[in-house]
Amino acid sequence: MIYIIFIILLVFAELLYFRIADHFNIIDNPNERSSHSSVTLRGGGLLFWVGVLFYFLMSGWHYPWFFAGLTLVAAISFADDVKLQSPIVRLVLQFIGLLLMSIQWQLFDFSWIIVVLVIVVSVGVLNAFNFMDGINGITGGYSLAVLVSLWYVNNYVTAFVDNNLIYLVFLALLVFNFFNFRIKAKCFAGDVGAVSIAFILIFILGMLIIKTGDLSYIAFLLVYGVDSVLTIVHRILLKENITEPHRMHLYQLLSNELKVPQLLVSTIYAVLQLLISFGFIMFYSVSLWYLVIVAVLLTVVYLIIKRKYFHLHRS
Repeated sequence: MIYIIFIILLVFAELLYFRIADHFNIIDNPNERSSHSSVTLRGGGLLFWVGVLFYFLMSGWHYPWFFAGLTLVAAISFADDVKLQSPIVRLVLQFIGLLLMSIQWQLFDFSWIIVVLVIVVSVGVLNAFNFMDGINGITGGYSLAVLVSLWYVNNYVTAFVDNNLIYLVFLALLVFNFFNFRIKAKCFAGDVGAVSIAFILIFILGMLIIKTGDLSYIAFLLVYGVDSVLTIVHRILLKENITEPHRMHLYQLLSNELKVPQLLVSTIYAVLQLLISFGFIMFYSVSLWYLVIVAVLLTVVYLIIKRKYFHLHRS
């Protein structure tokens, strides 16, 4: 019953945000780099922070450093949705937010080198999620796939995080997908949504890695990881500025140049990640080999499609 109440509250919060965004003109105007053709409300992913806020209040202030870090990165990301902010300011606040999350992880019990590496990689993941948020349904669908995998491990393999956090983030994703996983989306996640859900997933995944001591659980982010890393490499080879918006990700090539329906592309990414994650769980005894083999296979698929169809992007 309490989760039904939370769903109602989340829907109300999203509809209230729509009115606010419409009043203050928080919109996403299509441009030559966009995969949409109509003006759409931006920042609907603020709901992910709201879901964690509900959890934070319901749990009696559980995971306070994590919530503080999430609030900081959500705030600067939302400010960026409203009015473009300095990349330096965004980056600095992301680092501070991740430092706060590191306190929650008790990461400072380890070497400072590990802390620095974790924060640098986490900043990369935050911004990868942001760049991957380019078509309807991809952020919400992919994040659901990752969260379901983490829920399964938490309940059937080893407990590492409060289930209620997973449940409330899951509900927030469902409500967001109701408005976004459509041919004509009612809203986009915006920077606040993409960065916030990345921060949340990093925290939960980090709790799992720290509990088990097994870094190979990064397989739960493998599809996004391969697309993001290889696209960055591709842009470097083309001598492009990797910090600027673009349409060179594989999912963008599929939806823009090959005209594969956006929701189908989003579904493929989510289902593929779900299959990889559960395959990882099934073959956990050889998890490292599994991770390497699947990463190589995804890389081969990426290179074949890019090699065959990238001329369409150039034209």
